[in-house]
Amino acid sequence: MAEALCQVGCKAIAIMDVLQEHGDEAAEALNKKYNIAAAFYKVDVREEQAVHDVIQSIALDLGSVDVLICSAGIADSNMPAETYDIGRFRRLIDINLTGTFLCAQAAGKIMIEQGTGGSIIFIASMSGHIVNWPQQQSCYNASKAGVIQLGKSLAAEWAPYKIRVNSISPGYMDTALNRVPALDAQKKMWCSRTPMNRLGNVDELNNTAIFLASDASTFMTGSDIIVDGGYCVW
Repeated sequence: MAEALCQVGCKAIAIMDVLQEHGDEAAEALNKKYNIAAAFYKVDVREEQAVHDVIQSIALDLGSVDVLICSAGIADSNMPAETYDIGRFRRLIDINLTGTFLCAQAAGKIMIEQGTGGSIIFIASMSGHIVNWPQQQSCYNASKAGVIQLGKSLAAEWAPYKIRVNSISPGYMDTALNRVPALDAQKKMWCSRTPMNRLGNVDELNNTAIFLASDASTFMTGSDIIVDGGYCVW
Protein backbone atom coordinates (compact mmCIF):
# COMPACT_ATOMS: atom_id res chain seq x y z
CA MET A 1 0.00 0.00 0.00
CA ALA A 2 2.87 2.36 0.74
CA GLU A 3 4.30 1.69 -2.70
CA ALA A 4 0.89 2.17 -4.31
CA LEU A 5 0.64 5.61 -2.70
CA CYS A 6 4.07 6.47 -4.10
CA GLN A 7 2.99 5.32 -7.55
CA VAL A 8 0.13 7.81 -7.63
CA GLY A 9 2.23 10.76 -6.54
CA CYS A 10 2.12 11.26 -2.78
CA LYS A 11 4.64 13.90 -1.70
CA ALA A 12 6.12 12.01 1.23
CA ILE A 13 5.49 8.80 3.14
CA ALA A 14 6.23 7.43 6.59
CA ILE A 15 6.26 3.76 7.51
CA MET A 16 5.71 2.74 11.14
CA ASP A 17 6.46 -0.75 12.42
CA VAL A 18 8.28 -2.65 15.16
CA LEU A 19 10.75 -4.25 12.72
CA GLN A 20 13.66 -1.84 12.31
CA GLU A 21 15.55 -3.70 9.59
CA HIS A 22 12.57 -4.30 7.34
CA GLY A 23 11.33 -0.75 7.87
CA ASP A 24 14.67 0.81 6.95
CA GLU A 25 14.88 -1.36 3.84
CA ALA A 26 11.35 -0.43 2.76
CA ALA A 27 11.89 3.31 3.21
CA GLU A 28 15.20 3.18 1.33
CA ALA A 29 13.65 1.22 -1.54
CA LEU A 30 10.75 3.66 -1.90
CA ASN A 31 13.11 6.62 -1.80
CA LYS A 32 15.33 5.20 -4.54
CA LYS A 33 12.54 3.93 -6.78
CA TYR A 34 10.22 6.92 -6.59
CA ASN A 35 12.56 9.74 -5.54
CA ILE A 36 10.24 10.52 -2.67
CA ALA A 37 10.79 11.54 0.93
CA ALA A 38 10.29 8.17 2.65
CA ALA A 39 11.11 7.61 6.29
CA PHE A 40 10.80 4.76 8.74
CA TYR A 41 9.76 5.19 12.37
CA LYS A 42 10.06 2.30 14.80
CA VAL A 43 7.09 2.05 17.13
CA ASP A 44 5.00 -0.51 18.98
CA VAL A 45 1.37 0.42 18.33
CA ARG A 46 0.44 -0.77 21.83
CA GLU A 47 2.46 2.02 23.45
CA GLU A 48 0.33 5.18 23.73
CA GLN A 49 3.08 7.73 24.33
CA ALA A 50 5.39 6.21 21.72
CA VAL A 51 2.65 6.32 19.07
CA HIS A 52 1.83 9.93 19.96
CA ASP A 53 5.50 10.97 19.82
CA VAL A 54 6.19 9.23 16.52
CA ILE A 55 3.20 10.70 14.71
CA GLN A 56 4.10 14.15 16.05
CA SER A 57 7.60 13.62 14.65
CA ILE A 58 6.19 12.59 11.28
CA ALA A 59 4.15 15.79 11.10
CA LEU A 60 7.24 17.87 11.89
CA ASP A 61 9.60 15.94 9.61
CA LEU A 62 7.33 15.60 6.57
CA GLY A 63 5.17 18.69 6.94
CA SER A 64 1.72 17.28 7.64
CA VAL A 65 -0.35 14.17 8.24
CA ASP A 66 -3.00 13.80 5.54
CA VAL A 67 -3.57 10.05 5.19
CA LEU A 68 -3.20 7.27 7.74
CA ILE A 69 -3.43 3.57 6.92
CA CYS A 70 -3.65 1.33 9.98
CA SER A 71 -2.57 -2.15 8.98
CA ALA A 72 -0.60 -3.44 11.97
CA GLY A 73 -2.10 -6.72 13.12
CA ILE A 74 -1.55 -10.33 14.05
CA ALA A 75 -3.67 -13.46 13.68
CA ASP A 76 -3.94 -16.39 16.05
CA SER A 77 -5.51 -19.13 13.94
CA ASN A 78 -6.43 -22.69 14.85
CA MET A 79 -6.89 -21.68 18.49
CA PRO A 80 -9.83 -23.47 20.12
CA ALA A 81 -11.70 -20.97 22.29
CA GLU A 82 -11.93 -23.34 25.26
CA THR A 83 -8.14 -23.48 25.59
CA TYR A 84 -7.24 -19.99 24.32
CA ASP A 85 -4.56 -18.47 26.56
CA ILE A 86 -5.90 -15.17 27.94
CA GLY A 87 -2.48 -13.55 27.62
CA ARG A 88 -2.45 -14.23 23.87
CA PHE A 89 -6.06 -13.07 23.62
CA ARG A 90 -5.24 -9.73 25.26
CA ARG A 91 -2.10 -9.28 23.14
CA LEU A 92 -4.04 -9.71 19.92
CA ILE A 93 -6.76 -7.24 20.97
CA ASP A 94 -4.07 -4.80 22.11
CA ILE A 95 -2.34 -4.86 18.71
CA ASN A 96 -5.29 -5.19 16.33
CA LEU A 97 -7.86 -2.97 18.02
CA THR A 98 -6.19 -0.80 20.67
CA GLY A 99 -3.21 -0.15 18.38
CA THR A 100 -5.53 0.94 15.59
CA PHE A 101 -7.29 3.34 17.95
CA LEU A 102 -4.04 4.81 19.31
CA CYS A 103 -2.70 5.52 15.81
CA ALA A 104 -6.01 7.02 14.70
CA GLN A 105 -6.24 9.12 17.86
CA ALA A 106 -2.74 10.56 17.42
CA ALA A 107 -3.21 11.26 13.71
CA GLY A 108 -6.73 12.58 14.26
CA LYS A 109 -5.48 15.16 16.76
CA ILE A 110 -2.96 16.46 14.24
CA MET A 111 -5.50 16.51 11.41
CA ILE A 112 -7.90 18.51 13.60
CA GLU A 113 -5.12 20.98 14.43
CA GLN A 114 -4.16 21.28 10.76
CA GLY A 115 -7.74 22.14 9.86
CA THR A 116 -7.46 20.61 6.40
CA GLY A 117 -9.20 17.27 7.00
CA GLY A 118 -7.73 13.93 6.08
CA SER A 119 -8.40 10.29 5.33
CA ILE A 120 -7.93 7.46 7.83
CA ILE A 121 -8.11 3.91 6.50
CA PHE A 122 -8.36 0.84 8.73
CA ILE A 123 -7.45 -2.61 7.49
CA ALA A 124 -10.18 -4.77 8.94
CA SER A 125 -11.15 -8.18 7.53
CA MET A 126 -14.06 -10.13 6.17
CA SER A 127 -13.58 -11.98 9.48
CA GLY A 128 -15.32 -9.00 11.08
CA HIS A 129 -18.44 -9.98 9.11
CA ILE A 130 -18.36 -13.79 8.96
CA VAL A 131 -16.79 -16.69 10.85
CA ASN A 132 -13.94 -18.28 8.91
CA TRP A 133 -13.88 -22.03 8.47
CA PRO A 134 -12.20 -24.38 9.23
CA GLN A 135 -9.72 -22.36 11.33
CA GLN A 136 -10.72 -21.42 14.87
CA GLN A 137 -9.88 -17.75 15.49
CA SER A 138 -12.49 -16.21 17.76
CA CYS A 139 -10.22 -13.45 19.04
CA TYR A 140 -9.06 -12.34 15.59
CA ASN A 141 -12.62 -12.26 14.30
CA ALA A 142 -13.78 -10.22 17.29
CA SER A 143 -10.85 -7.79 16.93
CA LYS A 144 -11.67 -7.09 13.28
CA ALA A 145 -15.37 -6.60 14.00
CA GLY A 146 -14.23 -4.07 16.58
CA VAL A 147 -12.02 -2.31 14.02
CA ILE A 148 -14.98 -1.94 11.64
CA GLN A 149 -17.22 -0.47 14.33
CA LEU A 150 -14.41 1.77 15.58
CA GLY A 151 -14.08 3.18 12.08
CA LYS A 152 -17.78 3.96 11.88
CA SER A 153 -17.73 5.60 15.30
CA LEU A 154 -14.73 7.82 14.52
CA ALA A 155 -16.25 8.72 11.15
CA ALA A 156 -19.31 10.09 12.93
CA GLU A 157 -17.23 12.00 15.49
CA TRP A 158 -14.71 13.51 13.09
CA ALA A 159 -16.90 14.34 10.09
CA PRO A 160 -17.22 17.98 11.28
CA TYR A 161 -13.42 18.25 10.92
CA LYS A 162 -13.53 16.88 7.34
CA ILE A 163 -11.71 13.75 8.49
CA ARG A 164 -12.99 10.67 6.70
CA VAL A 165 -12.62 7.26 8.34
CA ASN A 166 -13.26 4.10 6.33
CA SER A 167 -12.13 0.50 6.47
CA ILE A 168 -11.19 -2.25 4.05
CA SER A 169 -12.14 -5.85 4.79
CA PRO A 170 -9.95 -8.18 2.73
CA GLY A 171 -10.79 -11.78 2.09
CA TYR A 172 -8.10 -14.37 1.51
CA MET A 173 -5.24 -12.61 -0.25
CA ASP A 174 -2.16 -13.94 -2.04
CA THR A 175 0.36 -12.30 0.27
CA ALA A 176 3.73 -13.50 1.55
CA LEU A 177 2.12 -14.58 4.83
CA ASN A 178 -0.06 -17.06 2.95
CA ARG A 179 2.66 -18.39 0.62
CA VAL A 180 3.81 -21.18 2.90
CA PRO A 181 3.50 -24.94 2.30
CA ALA A 182 1.71 -25.44 5.63
CA LEU A 183 -1.31 -23.54 4.27
CA ASP A 184 -1.59 -25.33 0.91
CA ALA A 185 -4.46 -27.56 1.99
CA GLN A 186 -6.34 -24.72 3.67
CA LYS A 187 -5.88 -22.46 0.63
CA LYS A 188 -7.65 -25.02 -1.55
CA MET A 189 -10.56 -24.93 0.88
CA TRP A 190 -10.53 -21.12 0.99
CA CYS A 191 -10.72 -20.93 -2.79
CA SER A 192 -13.51 -23.51 -2.95
CA ARG A 193 -15.61 -21.37 -0.58
CA THR A 194 -14.97 -18.20 -2.62
CA PRO A 195 -17.27 -17.63 -5.63
CA MET A 196 -14.34 -16.33 -7.73
CA ASN A 197 -12.40 -19.50 -6.77
CA ARG A 198 -9.07 -17.78 -6.13
CA LEU A 199 -7.12 -15.67 -3.67
CA GLY A 200 -7.02 -11.92 -4.13
CA ASN A 201 -4.02 -10.17 -5.64
CA VAL A 202 -2.26 -7.46 -3.64
CA ASP A 203 -3.02 -4.80 -6.26
CA GLU A 204 -6.72 -5.50 -5.84
CA LEU A 205 -6.32 -4.40 -2.24
CA ASN A 206 -3.87 -1.57 -2.86
CA ASN A 207 -6.15 0.08 -5.40
CA THR A 208 -8.93 0.20 -2.83
CA ALA A 209 -6.62 1.99 -0.42
CA ILE A 210 -5.73 4.53 -3.12
CA PHE A 211 -9.42 5.15 -3.76
CA LEU A 212 -10.08 5.84 -0.07
CA ALA A 213 -6.98 8.01 0.31
CA SER A 214 -7.80 10.14 -2.73
CA ASP A 215 -10.36 12.77 -3.67
CA ALA A 216 -12.27 10.05 -5.53
CA SER A 217 -13.98 9.20 -2.22
CA THR A 218 -14.55 12.63 -0.64
CA PHE A 219 -18.22 11.89 0.16
CA MET A 220 -17.45 8.52 1.67
CA THR A 221 -16.96 8.00 5.38
CA GLY A 222 -17.94 5.32 7.88
CA SER A 223 -17.92 2.69 5.13
CA ASP A 224 -16.37 -0.75 5.13
CA ILE A 225 -15.38 -2.10 1.72
CA ILE A 226 -15.30 -5.89 1.48
CA VAL A 227 -12.72 -7.14 -1.03
CA ASP A 228 -13.16 -10.90 -0.79
CA GLY A 229 -13.98 -12.39 -4.20
CA GLY A 230 -17.55 -12.89 -3.00
CA TYR A 231 -16.72 -15.03 0.05
CA CYS A 232 -19.25 -13.26 2.26
CA VAL A 233 -22.19 -13.82 -0.12
CA TRP A 234 -22.27 -17.60 0.48
